[in-house]
Amino acid sequence: MKFKTYLFIFALILGACTSPSTNSENVKSNTEADQYITILGTAQDAGYPQAGCKKACCNLFWNGKIEQEYPVALGLTDTKSGQKYLFEATPAIKFQLEELSEKENSKTFVPDGIFLTHAHIGHYTGLKDLGREVMGTQGVPVYVMPRMKSFLETNGPWSQLVKLGNIKLQQLAKNEAIALENGIKVTPFRVPHRDEFSETVGYRIEGKNRKVIFIPDIDKWAKWERDIKEEISKVDMALLDGTFLKNGELPNRDMSEIPHPFVEESMTLFENLPENEKQKIMFIHFNHTNPLIWDNAEIERVEKVGFRVAKRGIRIEI
Repeated sequence: MKFKTYLFIFALILGACTSPSTNSENVKSNTEADQYITILGTAQDAGYPQAGCKKACCNLFWNGKIEQEYPVALGLTDTKSGQKYLFEATPAIKFQLEELSEKENSKTFVPDGIFLTHAHIGHYTGLKDLGREVMGTQGVPVYVMPRMKSFLETNGPWSQLVKLGNIKLQQLAKNEAIALENGIKVTPFRVPHRDEFSETVGYRIEGKNRKVIFIPDIDKWAKWERDIKEEISKVDMALLDGTFLKNGELPNRDMSEIPHPFVEESMTLFENLPENEKQKIMFIHFNHTNPLIWDNAEIERVEKVGFRVAKRGIRIEI
């Protein structure tokens, strides 16, 4: 009788510790894969919790109930060459570099290159840690579009990174692929967004087996010259802007001024896709107010109808 009781308690504990499923033929945890993307952060630029926030959403962290979440970043690893790249340089770069390094036995871990999407604070300001005050790197390739390149070259403190050779800017051109090791290709493409200081891009990342698109920031899908459903059909995984779950999430703001596609809008747009196409879609880049960071019921609601919710640590084989 005692043995059955122990089994029941163990089952309850196991169930309580199980997060919503993220397994599929495209999302793997196989550490033997030699080319893969690692999700290093899922939050919007400011991370979670957000500075000054005393709302119920952030109090879950302040009261010790859930962990913090880093701003959006991806790692790209090719184990055969040993090359590792970072997509986005966030304010949490020190933690994300540690995760990307996978506890390598070396005194300093420096990525083989960094790809930036645009000049909003959560996507490039981590470059500061490459400077003389912190890592003091030399010649780290930073892949950028033309306006982003000019912005970094002509505005401090970023211009000092260029002048001292901490970073070496590599100019990209839209829709033109950059060839990396062992057949990996990275292609930037323009997307509509608030472009005060630079243009905004997404990336298509191609490995030897799979293709992924990464669009952490975009205005409404209808504003894009491309058909997002067609773009999804061309790849194996699509990491898409999920900044806000729904309209009204910021009660004191006119959300038309922040025209991200709401997750609920995207779900409606994609609701008639075949199940295998829906499974490709993984929402990412969540504002601190977005329940997809902290509410398992909302996460399950999205996943129940066939979509995915990004979580730090997920690996996607390419």
